[in-house]
Amino acid sequence: ESIRGKEVYIIQSGSKRVNNDVFEMLTMVYACRTSCARKIVAVIPYLPYSQQCRMRRRACITAKLIAKMMCNAGINHLITMDLHQREIHGFFDCSVDNLRSSPFLLQYILDNIPNYRDAVMVARHPSATRRVSSYAERLRVNFAVIHGELKEEEEQELDGRTSPPPTPMVGGHLNTMPFVCSYPTPIPDIQQKIKPSLSLVGSVQDKIAIILDDIIDDVEPWSLLATFLKENGAKKVYAMAPHGILSGNALDHINKSHCLDKVIITNTVPLPEELARNPKIDVVNVSKMFAEAIRRIHNGESMSKLFTNITED
Repeated sequence: ESIRGKEVYIIQSGSKRVNNDVFEMLTMVYACRTSCARKIVAVIPYLPYSQQCRMRRRACITAKLIAKMMCNAGINHLITMDLHQREIHGFFDCSVDNLRSSPFLLQYILDNIPNYRDAVMVARHPSATRRVSSYAERLRVNFAVIHGELKEEEEQELDGRTSPPPTPMVGGHLNTMPFVCSYPTPIPDIQQKIKPSLSLVGSVQDKIAIILDDIIDDVEPWSLLATFLKENGAKKVYAMAPHGILSGNALDHINKSHCLDKVIITNTVPLPEELARNPKIDVVNVSKMFAEAIRRIHNGESMSKLFTNITED
């Protein structure tokens, strides 16, 4: 079937086969572009490499590279959900609609968590406080923040930044004789960054703790945080996030964890059958949001209705 002059929607989400998914999408986009499609809209519920959106240590900003590759391939419009950082919009040279999963997750809490008024929304790190407080305000509940580190991070490894700087050399000529000498530089020593021990700002005593973040990848840290909250008096602990990658031995960690009662994710990332059928994993369907977004874009309608009365992040 010819797509010349047509409006094409390509649906491809990120998964554990992230590199294959990215290249397949770029290939399809370029094929539609060379086939003279009038408009190419990429529907990517979970944007791959979205966590690598800022420079850490000496790593590259891979999210910007992905955005440039998509735009160069021929994407005219992007529909995604819950970007890791809203600033990723600026990486794209095309229109971006960043949908929100919060209406579906909030409705899940109202329908499936009994006595949700006794719940406490928990931010697993201080940077997630804004998202968590927004959920807490809409549920009329309190929130808490976990501060500190569970264990030593790999950032403690030497990467050259803590090594002393090289001594600069100064050269010149004195009485037509060349010379080279060195002098010390007044650069202060780099202070070692010490991570504080794990602490809880707020109370979860005799409460239902709902840990909220945007991505659940490695389940082991979530299991350790659930144990920490149970030690602080929480009755039940739920882990909630829009994107559930659940990589590695996620199934084993979920089944073996006696403190993590439930994992709640959406269907933005396809899950293996053994994970989807696990009784401790609940998958919230957000396909209606994407269907409505596609309908509005195709008919030229306003998208503001999809961003009304929802959380900020």
